[in-house]
Amino acid sequence: MKLDVDALLEAAVAKAKSDAFGDMWFLEPLNVLVDALNTEAQLNEIGFAYSQHRLTSLLVDRLRLRTYQKDHPEVLDVEVRLVAEICGLPRTGSTLLHRLLAASPQLTSTDNWECYYPLPFPGEVAGEIRKGKAEKAMEMALAASPDLAKIHTVRWDEPEEDILLLDRTFTDMGFDTFYWVPTYGVWLRSFDQTKAYRELREWYQVLQHQDPSRVGKLWVGKSPHHLTAVDTVLDEFPDTKIVMTHRDVTSAVPSYASMVHNLSSPYTSAQDKPAIGRYWSERFVEVLTRLADSHARRPDRFIDVPFKQTVTDPLGTAQHVMAELGLTVGDTDEQAFVDYISRNKEEKHGSHSYTAEEYGLSAERLAHDFRFYTEEYL
Repeated sequence: MKLDVDALLEAAVAKAKSDAFGDMWFLEPLNVLVDALNTEAQLNEIGFAYSQHRLTSLLVDRLRLRTYQKDHPEVLDVEVRLVAEICGLPRTGSTLLHRLLAASPQLTSTDNWECYYPLPFPGEVAGEIRKGKAEKAMEMALAASPDLAKIHTVRWDEPEEDILLLDRTFTDMGFDTFYWVPTYGVWLRSFDQTKAYRELREWYQVLQHQDPSRVGKLWVGKSPHHLTAVDTVLDEFPDTKIVMTHRDVTSAVPSYASMVHNLSSPYTSAQDKPAIGRYWSERFVEVLTRLADSHARRPDRFIDVPFKQTVTDPLGTAQHVMAELGLTVGDTDEQAFVDYISRNKEEKHGSHSYTAEEYGLSAERLAHDFRFYTEEYL
């Protein structure tokens, strides 16, 4: 079983009934990804079938995006005001902060269902078809990885990482999270992602165009992927600030390795836990080194938020970040924050078991490798 880029393109064209891809720049990342999937990922039958379907669907969405822009040329003039991208290593409170800020009536964010289905189906009203499909897809994902909900709270109707929109560019840290594709991951972190982030703006335009209630609101995005392209984010969105969540890496890195293992296990015939741990430790050293450099050169574009502050005083943290973004917190904002905090506490949060050692890591080695980061930010 081997994935074939030409066959994927042909299948997408047949399904979309269009071959108007426009700029074919995306073929480079797609080819690198497919080669890594074929040679490194060790996909089982389920993994191969899923990957073939998923990659075809992403290509179809590229074609449908161009059709939507042709049918609605005014979408290209939609003003997207992205006020913040929340970053930080995974497992550092970034999800809590993202969903908390997104509760503000001044702000808006990408919801899970529209990240997976950003374009309307024919005859659809208010996204109802897509919401139903997203809910079913979420049920299937949780069935395939039962521990996922313990590791990362997922809901089809909650704010989710905007980087999911960039799946369609095939430049996304999600791919080397979901699959064992180290050559792709190393390549990605040296690739100029400018065109990918320009397309991210186009996806924001499409979502805002579909929902008039977003007019006048500021967008807040979130993903650890943005750490792979901090300067690109800041250059392409000149009004955006990076909200960086900070936590002790001796907890964050093994926790993420455990999540990667959990996510990828249904789709591969073999896994190497120590290799997963070493890979992500090295990747995070790399991106945090770049972060420190960008932070030093452009300190006015960053807001630093400690993990402990987020979990012990979420309301105060939200108020602080809003102020740093130049926004005034009114009564309606504060009530929205309080309501979300209450709802978040009521949701079930399990715990997953793992050790650093099973992923080839140790607290001592992590402390040594990340000392440059912890001494500066923690």
